[in-house]
Amino acid sequence: MEPILNFLSTPIVEGFFSASMRLAIPIMLAAIGGIFNERAGLSNIGMEGFMILGSLFGFVIAYATGSIWISIAAVIVIGAIQGLIMGYFEITLKVNQVVFGITMNLFCVGLTSFLYRIIFGVGNSPRIDPLPTLSIPVLSKIPLIGPLFFQQTILAYITYLIVIITAIFFSRTAWGLNFISSGENPEAAETLGVDVILTRYIAIVISGILCTVGGAFLSTAATGLFVQNMTAGRGYIALAILVIGRRNPWGVFGAALLFGAADALQLRTQLFSFKIPYQFLVMLPYVLCMVVMILFSRTSSAPAALGEPYERGGKKE
Repeated sequence: MEPILNFLSTPIVEGFFSASMRLAIPIMLAAIGGIFNERAGLSNIGMEGFMILGSLFGFVIAYATGSIWISIAAVIVIGAIQGLIMGYFEITLKVNQVVFGITMNLFCVGLTSFLYRIIFGVGNSPRIDPLPTLSIPVLSKIPLIGPLFFQQTILAYITYLIVIITAIFFSRTAWGLNFISSGENPEAAETLGVDVILTRYIAIVISGILCTVGGAFLSTAATGLFVQNMTAGRGYIALAILVIGRRNPWGVFGAALLFGAADALQLRTQLFSFKIPYQFLVMLPYVLCMVVMILFSRTSSAPAALGEPYERGGKKE
């Protein structure tokens, strides 16, 4: 037992577990936001766009003000505005939710690259001091569990709290049941006094906020810089994690951690002199996500009214 404990306490192993959670947090936040909109019957294919916009503005505002917390507050407002815009198109105008989400992704990826060049110029790579790691006394010294859960930034600890609150919200509160009924049978929910349209607006705003904060985590807590296409498909991974985790907060938490571990593994594997092109190592977390999704997607059922526009009076367009 002692050799195993000594191995788990080595800097390489502790660094791996700490990095696994750090890399999982952005997609975890986005996927938790996705639980709200999908349980309410809305698709948010635009998670990638939400995240990359949050990543850029989180970095720019932190760089300009010198305060990461001011940037996070601003990103929350930006995420809410994005959510309202998506809600207007998907709920009020009833456009195709998949097409609009893809359009938003393409628009935001191009917009962030353009704005970054306008603000900082070509060839410049400014940096900020990222959020420091806050180790919890005693708990952070526990082998394996300590580095994984208790050697993180304060944003990671807030994410743990969000997961717990989300689990309680959907399993223990009437509001959570209203969200679920809006996604399963909006006509029946409306007859019971649930304002389905308002519920869906609230859901997409919450999703927008969590997605943009997840993107801001990448630039303000994980790295301290912004690069073009920084999210690198994490918004799409968050969509896959929703399916793998069966739209359950604890399932999403585990699935996101699995992806974070695979991402941390490929980063550390690149440090060794394996005669393998690094591109194959970069593919590892995405391939793992595809394999797990194939294995679990058949057992994950979507809400009955997911993606369907709702019209008061029982009429669908």
